[in-house]
Amino acid sequence: MAELNQLMENEVFMAFASYATIILSKMMFMSTATAFYRLTKKVFANPEDCASFGKGENAKKYMRTDDSVERVRRAHLNDLENIVPFLGIGLLYSLSGPDLSTALLHFRVFVGARVYHTLAYLTPLPQPNRALAFFVGYGVTLSMAYRVLRSKLYL
Repeated sequence: MAELNQLMENEVFMAFASYATIILSKMMFMSTATAFYRLTKKVFANPEDCASFGKGENAKKYMRTDDSVERVRRAHLNDLENIVPFLGIGLLYSLSGPDLSTALLHFRVFVGARVYHTLAYLTPLPQPNRALAFFVGYGVTLSMAYRVLRSKLYL
């Protein structure tokens, strides 16, 4: 139990835990947004999802695609592709002993970039807004990975 208490006293780890919670909550919101768009637009991907709107041929008209639903869904998929690596690498990074101010900069920039990416995707803002947000977040994750590999592994 002493190790857990030590971990909870690690300011960098606690900062990571805070920003990981924020970004995971944002990602959870995206699945809710996808469901909201599907329900309000009556656009479903599976026959059982549209059964309450009709039977047989009548239900089939709700199995279609919609640009706004697909946009939200793609934004959510992009979150999955970027947030999962951030969580794994960020955990290793936070346990590798980085300076608190540098770690906070990494975490804040990543979260800001992902929030901006979502806004740029859903609004939609013209390119290169979304691409820049993507590459900023991706760069943060690479920066943390480089720090972990450079300082704590024997390569």
